[in-house]
Amino acid sequence: MIRIEKLVKEYEEVTALRDISLEIGDSEIFGLLGPNGSGKSTLMRILAGILHPSRGKVEINEIDPEKNEEKIKEIVGYVPESPNLYESLSPIELFEFLGSIRGISVDSLDIIDRFVEAFDIQDKINDDIGSLSFGMKQKISIIAAVLHNPEVLIMDESMNGLDPKSVRIMKEYLNSFSDKENTVIYSTHILEVAEKICDRVAIMRNGNVVSIGTVDELRDILKSESLEEVFFKVTEEEDFEPIIKGLEETM
Repeated sequence: MIRIEKLVKEYEEVTALRDISLEIGDSEIFGLLGPNGSGKSTLMRILAGILHPSRGKVEINEIDPEKNEEKIKEIVGYVPESPNLYESLSPIELFEFLGSIRGISVDSLDIIDRFVEAFDIQDKINDDIGSLSFGMKQKISIIAAVLHNPEVLIMDESMNGLDPKSVRIMKEYLNSFSDKENTVIYSTHILEVAEKICDRVAIMRNGNVVSIGTVDELRDILKSESLEEVFFKVTEEEDFEPIIKGLEETM
């Protein structure tokens, strides 16, 4: 269970999160949606123990990330939007390094072999990470985040750059992961994916949660046909019809 109470994150001239309160249950795939700058990544980095809040309280399985960073690293896997890896290492060297930090023998981890095969990166496993494509680096980041068998997986736009086969593999993995009473927090701009895999979604705007519920609940409340329509209604994004019409006239 993840509990967030009256969470605020302030920078010098910007308030990134404004009084956020949420509860996210075990066995739940929870989607965080919102336009750029809405606060999604800030919230995820606080949950991962990377940032500290200005005010408010966070508990992940009864652990405060601010007070017990090492324990949070044991139970949370985090995949950032842009891979942040040791580029002079090969993927297998990175996994061995991370395993040594956590006291895990990489040779005993079947999950690495399964993901390497599923992602079809066997021929890249000994190459320098810096020489790999963005999509390959994203796959390495995902494997690195799950090799220690976390209880909570935080994924920030981390299917960006993946090929369709890998996206499908990840959707199936996330469903299997949550079935084991684990929690997934998943941020994406690909609303069709969120609509298919998320048990509930929270839509953020300007550091606030402006709507929360299952996709069906939000569609019913807002009389919308799709999650995309819900998203644009609650974030008050501009009317795209004139823009699209103008583009069509240039063709």
